Amino acid sequence: MSSIFEGFLSTPEVLDAFGERSFLQAMLDFEAALAKAQARAGLIPEAAAAAIAAGCKVELLDTAAIVRDSALAGTLAVPLTKSLKDIVGRSSKEAAAFVHFGSTSQDVIDTALVLVTRRALRLIEADVRQAATALLALARQHAAAPVLARTLMQPASVTSFGLKCAGWAAPLVRSLQRMEVAAGRALRVQLGGAVGTLAQMKGRGPQVVAFLAAELDLRAPEAVWHTQRDEWLALGCELGLLAGSLGKMAKDIALMGQYEVGELAEPSAPGRGGSSAMPHKRNPVACMVALAASARAPQRVAALLAAMPQEHERALGNWQAELAEWPGLVAAAHGSARAMAQALPGLQVNTQRMRVNIASLRAELPAEAADEWFSFELAEHAAELARAQVQSQTAALNALGLPQHP
Repeated sequence: MSSIFEGFLSTPEVLDAFGERSFLQAMLDFEAALAKAQARAGLIPEAAAAAIAAGCKVELLDTAAIVRDSALAGTLAVPLTKSLKDIVGRSSKEAAAFVHFGSTSQDVIDTALVLVTRRALRLIEADVRQAATALLALARQHAAAPVLARTLMQPASVTSFGLKCAGWAAPLVRSLQRMEVAAGRALRVQLGGAVGTLAQMKGRGPQVVAFLAAELDLRAPEAVWHTQRDEWLALGCELGLLAGSLGKMAKDIALMGQYEVGELAEPSAPGRGGSSAMPHKRNPVACMVALAASARAPQRVAALLAAMPQEHERALGNWQAELAEWPGLVAAAHGSARAMAQALPGLQVNTQRMRVNIASLRAELPAEAADEWFSFELAEHAAELARAQVQSQTAALNALGLPQHP
């Protein structure tokens, strides 16, 4: 996640969300919330819960040692809970005995992953919304601007640039709609104990799960999902679809921005899209990031799906493979969304060049064919569709409001 090549294809915010300190703090947040929930349910003393919560601060941990020791233990949870018990034991040996009580490694790691993913989803949704809003503004502005439609990479007929923009916006709006639903189902607490029965909780397991969910502002699941990964991976699939939709748009914009075409250009700024060898170049770097994400996301999603057949009540290898793939998928999705959200509001649209390209093609054709397929007036038909789509997509975007998940 922290390689120099990952940095410019993602964002500092999402890389930080999945960084060592952030993830370990999310694990500690689970442990603190679990202790509070168990105290509320009468399973452990209130004083023990307070002592545990006081020790759940990442700055008290040797994070490098925990990460190092996790390789031998096979999980981050073992060295983390050992360190937490040591920290809590300095102030209360009685409280240290209740650290991680009735829980298991997957409970704390899955819930921590949910917490950091929720943080990343807020970033993704904000940037996708900004990109969609910018596209709808372009669609409104250029609803009747004639431009060549291309099929099989060749000029086909005349459409409107506004309709193309509305076409790019539509899957982004649909992604926001689907992610809202998928996140509502996927962002759930994980708490099942050793084999998913919460046997150590003396019949109060469901109550503790409810209290834990409320403490972390997450959904309480209907059942433990240690090896039932469908709702979680459905969210991953939505991120893959989003990356593909952003990549499709980026490819179109990059093609329309080629010098020989000259219809679009990403916004310019000092140091943006320059070449180390050719000072005249303006490379479409936002499109580059989105296309890179669309190339990487399918393999990430495939790996997640391949890891779904998890053995019995706890997986050997497949869950661990899923964990390793997840941050890269989220990082790629946000890198793509952020790049396009920053570029689209300043996209440079050369409607004159669009007309010149149509006219150049008309000049090479017999008059009858030119009038039938390459008349500027054909854009008016596309404009009606563009305006209707802008209206419906704007309504759909407004209906989403703020993210429904915490």
